[in-house]
Amino acid sequence: MTEVRRTGAVPPSLWERDEEVATITRAVDVLCADRSSPGTLLEARGEAGVGKSALLAETRRIAEARGCTVWSARGGETLRSVPFNVVRQLLQPALVSMLPEEARDYLGDWYDIAGPALGITDPGERQADPQGVCDGLVAAVRRLARREWPLVLVIDDAHWADQETLRWLAALAERLDETSVLVVIARRPGDVSGDSARHLEAASAVGSPLAPLNALTPDATAGLTRATLGPHAEAAFCREVWAVTGGNLYETVELLAKVQDSELQPVEAEAAELRSLNRSARGSGLVARLEQLGVDATRFAWAAAILGGGITVDMVAALATLDRADAARCAELLRGARILSVPDTAGQPGGDELEFVHPLIATAVYNSIPGALRTAMHGIAAQLVTDSGLGAAAASRHLLKVYPDDDQEVVAQLREAAREHLAVGAPDAARRCLERALQEPPLPESHALVLFELGCATLLTAPSTTIGHLRTALAMPGLDGEQRVDAVFRLSQALLHNDQLEEAVRTVEAEAARNPDPSARLRLQAAQYMWEGIHAGETSSPHRSARLAELAATCTGRDNAERALLILRGFDAMTHGESVEEVVELCDRALVNGRLAPGLGWTDTEWGLELPMMLASSYAYADRLDRAEALFTEALRAYESAGWNGGHLALAHAYVGLGHRRRGRLRDAEQSLRASLRIAERVGRGLPLYWSATCNLVDTLLARGHVEEARTVADQYDFAPPYPSTIVLPDPRTVRGRLLLATGRTKEGVNELEAAEKAAAARGRHNPVVVPWATELARALAAEDPARAARLATDARRQAERFGTDTAIGEALRCAAALETGQRAVRLAAQAVTYLEASPCQYEHAAARVEYGIAARSAAELNRGMALADSCGADGLVARAREALAVVRAG
Repeated sequence: MTEVRRTGAVPPSLWERDEEVATITRAVDVLCADRSSPGTLLEARGEAGVGKSALLAETRRIAEARGCTVWSARGGETLRSVPFNVVRQLLQPALVSMLPEEARDYLGDWYDIAGPALGITDPGERQADPQGVCDGLVAAVRRLARREWPLVLVIDDAHWADQETLRWLAALAERLDETSVLVVIARRPGDVSGDSARHLEAASAVGSPLAPLNALTPDATAGLTRATLGPHAEAAFCREVWAVTGGNLYETVELLAKVQDSELQPVEAEAAELRSLNRSARGSGLVARLEQLGVDATRFAWAAAILGGGITVDMVAALATLDRADAARCAELLRGARILSVPDTAGQPGGDELEFVHPLIATAVYNSIPGALRTAMHGIAAQLVTDSGLGAAAASRHLLKVYPDDDQEVVAQLREAAREHLAVGAPDAARRCLERALQEPPLPESHALVLFELGCATLLTAPSTTIGHLRTALAMPGLDGEQRVDAVFRLSQALLHNDQLEEAVRTVEAEAARNPDPSARLRLQAAQYMWEGIHAGETSSPHRSARLAELAATCTGRDNAERALLILRGFDAMTHGESVEEVVELCDRALVNGRLAPGLGWTDTEWGLELPMMLASSYAYADRLDRAEALFTEALRAYESAGWNGGHLALAHAYVGLGHRRRGRLRDAEQSLRASLRIAERVGRGLPLYWSATCNLVDTLLARGHVEEARTVADQYDFAPPYPSTIVLPDPRTVRGRLLLATGRTKEGVNELEAAEKAAAARGRHNPVVVPWATELARALAAEDPARAARLATDARRQAERFGTDTAIGEALRCAAALETGQRAVRLAAQAVTYLEASPCQYEHAAARVEYGIAARSAAELNRGMALADSCGADGLVARAREALAVVRAG
């Protein structure tokens, strides 16, 4: 608090706000000083009526006086269910003012992703990824900030903003270092919960809080009273003003305005009238004052409160059943009574909209509407919104307030609204609509369909909830044919995401057994083999691979179910270390003209991403890296283009990193894998995608020779048992065993590799490249138990020759050479070089060159190996070669 002002030069709403205004002024000055200055978020926090809105209005005045562009928006208590409501208020006017071509050019690839959420383009038919939409909105601000610099964004009542806007605000706050924009928000403490509270607190944590906005002191209230009513206001009168308002700035300003209107004298004798005047400004007193304006004005105010936003005379007239002239007269009455006002749209396209003078008034008016009438008015409002062509999604917030009444038209509207919400990236809004549709309820023949749609809406955000919805749907009549198969498949996906993989397998297996349609049964069998194939913990049945091979042998690839079985058989053969030629032949047969078939693409939802990932992984470990990298890169492009910036994009980056790692581009691999982890952090730890990114990053850092970094990553991201139930490539036990050995924890490393041995044996996974525990364990046991080490190396070589890739055989020979001495070691090392030189895996080739150079004491080979290692980014291998070269030259 600062010294109380004694003049009327400052607006009443800014009394005792010197410190806050100074902070805002400095922030505006910093923004205006340099286009490259980092962004800032300022937060004004305080209870209702303490002057937050007035401070934001002063922010606008200060910013505009310095030539800034200012866009503003406001949350609404009754509008929190409207997705993207607040961010649309902020950004839509500027984008709508552009020509469509200009807006598309400005937003670039983000136009089709963020455009539907902003209401500037129609959504597609596909469900949008919420994280992608959020990132698109952040990108939109970054681009608009460059165009409109210096740009100030002002958000009032942020505690009432919709969840989708708050998610965007939190994401924007994280990126302010690279976005030159000033964001100023006002919020109340509390009044928000769940995910919305988490997002708002995340934004607040990044921002800088303004000084706490407290109530006016008695001295400040006296100063404000005299500045408003005149210096002759008596002290007792001023003290009573403070006593009846508690120093609440809004109530104080309103009370003094009513004193002026009533021509009450500011003397002690009149002070007793202040309490009745103050009551008329809030609660029941406000309602009584509203009723004094007449029935029509009351109906007008009620209708405005129902609408919440987009309040126009014409819309209110239709809702309140008033003719245009009477509605206009009511609007003027309510403006004169300081209940409604014309919003300040300076700097933005204006209109004939109205708004409540203060949220406290809006809340009081809304709560004063009799319950049954309020519900009925929401129903009428929904029809008006629908008739005006704004769409089912816009009407849905009103339908959510209507009592269930067995109305199938309401069910249809809510289902359509859910589809619209999903298409713009608002699955929680879709969930609310479908849950409300179930309360109506739907007709028996469509009840299961609504449950199925609800399960699909919650699949990515709440898999455990999805499981319940889909199981209930499948137990009811109404899901037949392809829809039933789709529902069973979705249920198995939800079980997978909920770490119930064995239940996922049993679910599709049971449905396949009772489904009489051969094509449907084939799809379900493919799903069963898919989940079994990625299950890391299941003990492999000796007959599973044989059954799968027998089934795949009948497949020609004529439809996607057959193609799926070919992919699954190829992946199974690859992990088991069967002939690489057969693996590649199976994978090639699953393609159509060398490409993924329609319906099996990266963004197709019928089968999911698991199948193309299995296909690409099979190529990667079969030394067909050109095909694997093409598929991984295609996945990355597909997810980025579609705006799928959550788990799908994290996995795409992880597998692009895997491709780089296999190729030997270790620097590129590290970059991709760190990008994957950044995205995975937003999705949630412990998921299979998180393990894929972490395991591959640790493996890459070890290959680079960055052991301490690898240990730090492992500790930071909990790379330790228990392991996930789904398969991770490469094998996490082997990678962790290698890490333990590299950090000197030899016994623990050996134990981990022996655990990898048991797990691989249980699943029949004998590919020595995918699960290279044997070569790692042989090296670790070379001194302690050379006989066992030799047996392990021999077995690894046998498995490698069975699989038949140059990489597998070369790696087995490297291991065998490491266990030998003298000329035998030299001969084996030379053979390893020959095989790995033909392999696409350049890091392994470099390692073989260096080891051959050491065994043969060849400076030429060491130099060649060192150059190759350097091109890979294998710093540890370069250092090893350099040390060996020094020894050779010295000797």
